[in-house]
Amino acid sequence: MINEKGYLEVIDIKEIGEGMRVCIDFVDILDHTDGLYVGNTGHGYIKVLSENRPSEGYPPRPFRINCGSFHQYLFQNEKAQYLHEIEPGEEITVTDEQNERRLPIGRVKIEKRPLMRVQCQSENGIISATLQKASSVHLLEESKGEVSILNLKVGDRIVCMIDKPGRHLGEQ
Repeated sequence: MINEKGYLEVIDIKEIGEGMRVCIDFVDILDHTDGLYVGNTGHGYIKVLSENRPSEGYPPRPFRINCGSFHQYLFQNEKAQYLHEIEPGEEITVTDEQNERRLPIGRVKIEKRPLMRVQCQSENGIISATLQKASSVHLLEESKGEVSILNLKVGDRIVCMIDKPGRHLGEQ
């Protein structure tokens, strides 16, 4: 069940206060369904979509993914990295609904913002991510499509990835 992608049910959404969040700005245009898998642990991740759509108070930013809190893992195929380790100039893998592509990073923007923890239930336990509480942060929901984290509800089913537990320094 390694790297199994699918929809998992949201079981809890909680505001947790302010912390450092990471936006990754790429040197190319992202599609609406392009995203990155991030998570609080190495055994599962939630897909966060690009900011390639207008949101309350923000114009589209077709080059950006707001990945959430800097302590999280960013899943990158065989290795996961902490978000705070990501640097401009490196290439990382972005995924849409069917394909992956490697894109260079132009800028990594870290700022203090209000955060929310989203938890989903899998067969093997809870998968969670700590994301910015902002209308520009979107997830992919099974029946609603692209949904802002501010409109996410307990019971919604969002795209997640289950990974094998037991990473050390990002590797299995």
